[in-house]
Amino acid sequence: MELRVLRYFLAVAQTRNITHAARQLLISQPALSKQLADLEKELGTTLFIRGHRQITLTSAGEYLQARAVELVGLADKTMVNLRADQVISGELTIGAGESLGMQRIMRVLSQLTQDYPDVKIHLRSGNAADTEAQLSKGVLDFAVIMGERPLEQYHYLQLPERDQWGVVMRRTDSLAQRAEIRPQDLCQYPLVLSEQAVNARRFQSWWGNLGPQMQILGTFTLVFNAQLLVRNSGAYLLTFDHLIDTSAHSELVFRPLTPQLTEPITVIWKKNTVQSKVAQLFVERLQATLA
Repeated sequence: MELRVLRYFLAVAQTRNITHAARQLLISQPALSKQLADLEKELGTTLFIRGHRQITLTSAGEYLQARAVELVGLADKTMVNLRADQVISGELTIGAGESLGMQRIMRVLSQLTQDYPDVKIHLRSGNAADTEAQLSKGVLDFAVIMGERPLEQYHYLQLPERDQWGVVMRRTDSLAQRAEIRPQDLCQYPLVLSEQAVNARRFQSWWGNLGPQMQILGTFTLVFNAQLLVRNSGAYLLTFDHLIDTSAHSELVFRPLTPQLTEPITVIWKKNTVQSKVAQLFVERLQATLA
């Protein structure tokens, strides 16, 4: 598959209309239709279901669209970084979950872009499994992961900050009067938990034999949406500190768990990979903040 043809395919997948895509690409409709037909023949599968006014993707087409976005994006990024040559420019892509440790990283990135305005930053949100998968494919330059995970296959920097688990609830709730939240305090209350934490069974040892009494209302991947559920339903959100506004004027409060439960924060990148100049500079500056 040629990159040029993948770009054609993506244009059609996004517009859902060959005529519109052809105008966007500045080629004729017959030429574009032939390129798509040749691509389907090369792959041995049907990518589109052609309707009268609009085309839709088959399951194979949806799969190719997801992969093509990554491949074309990686090619574009590589080209930009190679063209930069001796000048500190290019693109830096970082994947991360929601964490206190991102404040340190954002300060480094902010100063980096002020010193080198040609540098472009791309941030992608996701849990540890998602970001590690994208890192292995070369879609990300760096991933920021929270929690204990195997690190042997990566270069990494451990940040001094640690994320602390606690409960976010409405200020008017009776549990908000407590300074800390014990496992027995949460029995019979509707809980909303991080999907990643549930999959990793992160709270099993913390609440111990009280686990069967815990009422799991649901899970979340983005804490902003989860806190809306807390505001509207009175659920209790187990999440990291510093991610939600719980200042004096907020209707929500944060109370840490006891016994205390915290997570390490680690920046990882692939071994045996030649980094761009901007990626090397990011590592040097981040490392300097840890000295």
